[in-house]
Amino acid sequence: MSARIQANLPQMSSVMVKIAELLLEHPTLPLEQSITELAEQAGTSPATVTRFCRLIGFTGYVQFRVGVASDIGRGDAHESWRADIGRAFAPEDTPNEVLGTLLNAHIRSLETTARLMDLDVVVEVARAIANAPHVDIYGIGGSAGMASEMQARLYRIGINAHCWSEVHGGLTSAAILGEDAVAIGISNTGRTEETIQMLSQAKSSGAFTISLSNSPTTPLAEVADVNVITAAPEQFLQPDDLSAKHAQLFVLDMLYLLVAQQDSIDTAAKLAASAMAVSEHRRPARRDLTPSQSKGGDR
Repeated sequence: MSARIQANLPQMSSVMVKIAELLLEHPTLPLEQSITELAEQAGTSPATVTRFCRLIGFTGYVQFRVGVASDIGRGDAHESWRADIGRAFAPEDTPNEVLGTLLNAHIRSLETTARLMDLDVVVEVARAIANAPHVDIYGIGGSAGMASEMQARLYRIGINAHCWSEVHGGLTSAAILGEDAVAIGISNTGRTEETIQMLSQAKSSGAFTISLSNSPTTPLAEVADVNVITAAPEQFLQPDDLSAKHAQLFVLDMLYLLVAQQDSIDTAAKLAASAMAVSEHRRPARRDLTPSQSKGGDR
């Protein structure tokens, strides 16, 4: 990895050189630090770290970390574990220790998200969704599941919501949104390029744009009209942090409930109608049998 970094030094900006010098001196740092931590130590931004990774031949920071682990470890299971799972857990942890660490991380992410939530902004977003003729929800990768869940819930209460996890379809929809439309971009890091592109297109079309990300300073948040923060501990599972998804679901659930409150009578009617429509496809609940019945007493 050092040779690759040194070979690309002539093409680097002054801020990228700071990252290069730090990594040449401490080559294992990517295995020990998040992208934010590394950026802070180098005196630069996470976006610059991402550009640095791309310059030296990786698509992003996660792939760069795997490359570093491969170079250092070449079969070292411990380094691979640290790169993929993170520092919060160790291979030798007992099940009780894993459970405790896991529970604390998920609780912390929900509590932090609740503390950082600006209720005035969330209420504004809920009202906009409730009154919008069209709602687009964008999410790629893990965030696609969050977008799909929100779309299904909103659609069931009469909101004309659409989920886009493929950038071409999402851009097409975003390009024809009207000024009364709402567009939501979901990305834990706030740096997913396709989501940024779709939300940017929606904003250019005049839609009211909302970002759900882990910071109000992410590229996705900078594109949006308003930002809702979904927090998760950075030193948890890497690269697919389930506590981040729970924080996203927490915020989306809050939004859904506030949207449903905007016209509670209509919401209740639509939920009842949809429940009735699928009722024939559900098996009836089993009766509780008395001991004598379970032995054949009721024939």
